[in-house]
Amino acid sequence: MGLFSKDIKTFDDLFVHTLQDIYYAEKKIAKSLPTMIEKASDPQLKADFKHHLGETENHILRVEEVFKMHGAKPKTTKCPAIDGIIDEADEIAGDVADPHVLDAALIAAAQAVEHYEMTRYGTLVAWAKRLGRPDCASVLAKNLTEEKNADSKLTKLAESKVNLQAAE
Repeated sequence: MGLFSKDIKTFDDLFVHTLQDIYYAEKKIAKSLPTMIEKASDPQLKADFKHHLGETENHILRVEEVFKMHGAKPKTTKCPAIDGIIDEADEIAGDVADPHVLDAALIAAAQAVEHYEMTRYGTLVAWAKRLGRPDCASVLAKNLTEEKNADSKLTKLAESKVNLQAAE
């Protein structure tokens, strides 16, 4: 089902489709993070990625909870955007030999993922409220807050240490 598919007839259909999109994205991210943890050389970056893997596993559970709360079956729909972001990150990381430069590349890739997730969760929170589902909005807002916090941590680490080391 494409974004402008005939299967999306109502605002509710659009909400569920976007929920399926972020569900796919979160599952894909959970599979990709262990590789990022392995490739990272900075101890704080490894720790941040490990922490976010745990959060991502919780995000998946929360999205499943929202599906159930909303009366929809948890299901994914292929998300070419997150596939592209992750493929690009894998390609760039595969070309970097310097561990400090690789850490900077990993942070940039992770932030691209975070920003995608923030757009999806922000939209879903707003739509859930408009659909009269503040309960769903509240659960999704937890994921949004954690994505924003992860992005902020990555920015601080990049600006205070990793980018400086990569530039040496």
